[in-house]
Amino acid sequence: MITMKKNPRIGVVLSSGGARGVYAHIGFMRALTYLNVNLSAIAGSSAGALVGGIYASGTDMQHWSDTISKAHSHDYWTPDSWPRFFWNMVIKKGQGYTGLSGTQAAIEFIRRHLTAKTFNGCKIPFHSLAINITRGSKTLFGNGELAPRIMASAAIPVIYRPVEIDGELFSDGAAIELAPTDAICCRHNLDILIVHHVAAHRDETNSLDHVLNKPWSLLNILYRQIFSEQPWYLSGKPVT
Repeated sequence: MITMKKNPRIGVVLSSGGARGVYAHIGFMRALTYLNVNLSAIAGSSAGALVGGIYASGTDMQHWSDTISKAHSHDYWTPDSWPRFFWNMVIKKGQGYTGLSGTQAAIEFIRRHLTAKTFNGCKIPFHSLAINITRGSKTLFGNGELAPRIMASAAIPVIYRPVEIDGELFSDGAAIELAPTDAICCRHNLDILIVHHVAAHRDETNSLDHVLNKPWSLLNILYRQIFSEQPWYLSGKPVT
């Protein structure tokens, strides 16, 4: 017979999921707050890194919910003008062009709504996942300034240019892992690990021809790559 501790150490992992994931994670974290669930660690990827980092920093979720509901796209999305896009893609043939929008506005938007500014200042230990494009490797951030490392985890390829941190480039963690369970499951002596997964699944019935005939085919191909395989916690396979 297994007995549970009176005050178990609970960790939460928040998955990627785009704009839908941001809203879903906010609702989930507000529910945990309402239920007085005390968390010992949080990890997130992409949308999950954004909400998880805001929560871990100590920002009130009601305040963050109100902020998101009133936010304008120019707060976090500053795409290049059509002339500049044309110049880079046609005249320069895409040389050195890494994304439609810079990330500085988004980083500043995140920074303004963080209560703690660094990982070490967070009320709850927090980790965010990103891809180190410079080294071609997975990176789990757990130290340093929060805002750029949260945005690095959420910098969707093509949509955003990579985030430069300490001379290296980082991009969306969802491209390598939807929910970074290994960031906290064995690092914080947890008794319970909750994975809040809201990322969509690829529709196997849609052929590649169907995808290529839809608007924004490039993004749809990226979508198929990211969601080509179910994560272990949704696969139905035995957990080891």
